[in-house]
Amino acid sequence: MRLDVVTIFPEYLDPLNVSLVGKARARGQLNVHVHDLRAWTYDRHSTVDDTPYGGGPGMVMKTEPWGDALDSALADGYETGSHGPALIVPTPSGRPFTQALAVELSERPWLIFTPARYEGIDRRVIDEYATRMPVYEVSIGDYVLAGGEAAVLVVTEAVARLLPGVLGNAESHRDDSFAPGAMANLLEGPVYTKPPEWRGRDIPDVLLSGHHGKIARWRRDEALRRTTANRPDLIERCDPKAFDKKDREMLSILGWSPDPEGEPHGRFWRRTEDVGD
Repeated sequence: MRLDVVTIFPEYLDPLNVSLVGKARARGQLNVHVHDLRAWTYDRHSTVDDTPYGGGPGMVMKTEPWGDALDSALADGYETGSHGPALIVPTPSGRPFTQALAVELSERPWLIFTPARYEGIDRRVIDEYATRMPVYEVSIGDYVLAGGEAAVLVVTEAVARLLPGVLGNAESHRDDSFAPGAMANLLEGPVYTKPPEWRGRDIPDVLLSGHHGKIARWRRDEALRRTTANRPDLIERCDPKAFDKKDREMLSILGWSPDPEGEPHGRFWRRTEDVGD
């Protein structure tokens, strides 16, 4: 996979040289190019922004440097044999970045990131490149950052760990929170390692039982417990058919039941009572 990032703060992307992403780069699984947007400015102040049309506070990033920078990144990529580019625009006004979207992006061969600053990039830039490639406007949360570089790091790490060979164990992400399949709408439960006793705290007996079926059931129940406590909105949206008989029994214990009246509104479950831990 090829990654291009155009930014006015190239040093912000230094974490792409460490941990799993750094190792993937060293092995040639990720081909990362970080470009300084100011290299495509032509005035002595290296200006990348200007006042917004229509008035209002803040500044807007200019079309010319962005257009020239993206054209250059595309030309270089095509010249080296890359294909199938997609533009990733980090913005709080984008679609939520989810594990499902991370999986979708991990299947693309080339991602180009445009982390903006100030009030964002002149909209004409996004509209222009949408005629040349798929554009993903993505938000990593309901909050506003000073710039999009942190979002680039988040998206890159989420995507890179899904590439074949990046994780030491290919099955490691199977039981992740939000992983496609059985965990698609659930949070992963608690995990434990040695020693079996620490400061008077033991690990659950079932994890020492060696009974794989019971361990799997315990982990599933803990995932349901954590999700109902921390993200009830996920449970509400789950189709009842996503849960087996044991899941339903656990959800009932946790104070939840199917909600047929909510189905037309995209809500499938409802909390029936407050249940303590």
